[in-house]
Amino acid sequence: MSNSSSWSNKTVLVTGAGGLLGSWLIEQLIKDGANVVALLRDTQASSLFTLKRLSEKIIVVHGNLCDYQSLIRILNEYDVDTVFHLGAQTLVGYANRSPLSTFHSNIEGTWNLLEACRLSPWVKKIIVASSDKAYGDQKILPYTEDTPLQGSHPYDVSKSCSDLIAHSYYKTYNLPVCITRCGNIFGGGDFHYSRIVPGTIKSLFNNERPIIRSNGLFSRDYIFVKDIVDGYIKLAESMDDSSLWGQAFNLSEEKPLTVLDIVQLITTLMKKDTIVPLIKNNATGEILDQHLSCKKARDTFKWKPLFGFEKGLKETIAWYLKYFVKNNLSINNTVQSFLQR
Repeated sequence: MSNSSSWSNKTVLVTGAGGLLGSWLIEQLIKDGANVVALLRDTQASSLFTLKRLSEKIIVVHGNLCDYQSLIRILNEYDVDTVFHLGAQTLVGYANRSPLSTFHSNIEGTWNLLEACRLSPWVKKIIVASSDKAYGDQKILPYTEDTPLQGSHPYDVSKSCSDLIAHSYYKTYNLPVCITRCGNIFGGGDFHYSRIVPGTIKSLFNNERPIIRSNGLFSRDYIFVKDIVDGYIKLAESMDDSSLWGQAFNLSEEKPLTVLDIVQLITTLMKKDTIVPLIKNNATGEILDQHLSCKKARDTFKWKPLFGFEKGLKETIAWYLKYFVKNNLSINNTVQSFLQR
């Protein structure tokens, strides 16, 4: 776990605060004693950020990563020490439909933030969230940090670009930046039900068939959000060693699973084995197989998942069942049985 003493009274900026990872990361930083400033574009009643009432415990700045002057103001007005840059448009389907807004958010937003950090006298550490998608479609798996960045589709390209921009700021200006490339993050509070984990849980709760957009055979890394939070914090704490600056680190479970594997496991855990998924096989613009090697993170800053996939998935299912029950005012025997385990 984190070294909480290293965060006491430090001011930390989290972009993308309203997202799944941002909300869980902020909650841990608060526990560790950090002063958190959150950049929030929109306020959504159903977001995890709102449900956790995080705005009552931190400084919230409503703004956009494309507003460079606002970023300058935030960093200097609050004497920000550490930046976790999570802000991005993260939905592959949306990126394919709206590439320009994705490029603005993910590429322009990154260079704006890094330039603001370059000019700040206060910022000592920056972590930029890239993605395993930045590697693109590769013949050799698993991806290592030396695998070339060659995204092809809009979302993948946006992450390849933001990744390279971050490295260029280290190389040219010695900016104290590291890059993370993660597998598919899951956990309670992700309300993008187009994603396979929350979407499957919601469908099964309603006794409906889970929808699989692909043929179900795409393989991916999946990792529990609390394990990623631990990885981000450990990496930031390790960045006192300047030899880490400019480097990228993969964070994942290293256990690739197909979409069908995920759906089947959730179905089994929820005891809904009579419900079979609906396989639409109409997904486009997605990479078939992806998985990561995390040896570098293990060797460099001693990170490995604390929870693991199945424990994290059980906790995630329990989170959603409680949330659905609370909002639907109903409960059945299957849900009651799961929650009592």
